[in-house]
Amino acid sequence: MEQSTAGPSRQFENFNEAANQVLKMLSGRMNINTLFIARNDGETNTITKAFNRNDELVKEGSESPLDQTFCNLSIQHGQEALKIADISKDKSAQTLEIASDFDNGSFMGIPIYYENGKVYGTICGLDKHPYDFTPEDQEMFEMMSSLLTYILELETAQKEIQKLSSPLVPLTDDISILPIIGHITVTRAMQMVNDVVNKAGRGLDILIIDFSGITQIDQQIEQPLLDLVKTLKVMGVTPVITGITPSIALNVPHFAHSLKGERMEATLKIAIEQMGFVLTKKIES
Repeated sequence: MEQSTAGPSRQFENFNEAANQVLKMLSGRMNINTLFIARNDGETNTITKAFNRNDELVKEGSESPLDQTFCNLSIQHGQEALKIADISKDKSAQTLEIASDFDNGSFMGIPIYYENGKVYGTICGLDKHPYDFTPEDQEMFEMMSSLLTYILELETAQKEIQKLSSPLVPLTDDISILPIIGHITVTRAMQMVNDVVNKAGRGLDILIIDFSGITQIDQQIEQPLLDLVKTLKVMGVTPVITGITPSIALNVPHFAHSLKGERMEATLKIAIEQMGFVLTKKIES
């Protein structure tokens, strides 16, 4: 049997981590002095990540007017990488005040986009000395731009999912339902606690927490969910627990045991009926 030589797969927690890894990889493949990633708001260009080999040409956290940067030239150039082999001979570069600091140095840059096509910023290479950009360098820049664009899309989608992962469904002005659905991880449980506490502080008296939609649950979620119940009570909101299935009771036994003494009902339907709500079917004549 052949042994696989592939390394472990790399997963990024967020865009910043991905950006760090991109610069690390590029610095190992290119001998250019400076590599950096910048973000802009249309007016100001901010260096968010920077690698300087020898001379510190850019400083992480520094800001400049966007229209006076090489990054802006890259954005104006479009989706393909902009290569400037000799800054002193490039007409566009010579319109910038900073061009004189780089004489016959070199620059390469390419935009990073959001999913909607709006520019996030740029990924760039810069040197005070001539640098011979190869076709492979350009291809690598374009690949890294696509990767970071993809990471931005995932990060945006994840934030939207988090907003929807803890919806409060109102029954009345002071009674709501929190349906917990899907796979509950520790991270999601902690995010849910923060979201629900913020939403529950808006005049809520009773919150029905329904667990019947859970498909998978991590054992470590016990404490965050108990914290949610405790925090709601401190806020004056009465938690009502429903839908604790045999699967939950078996997989997280201490959680179910710790809920003793709390108001619990077997199903959401029973809890709603106990509060005086009656569901009737309208018969059309």
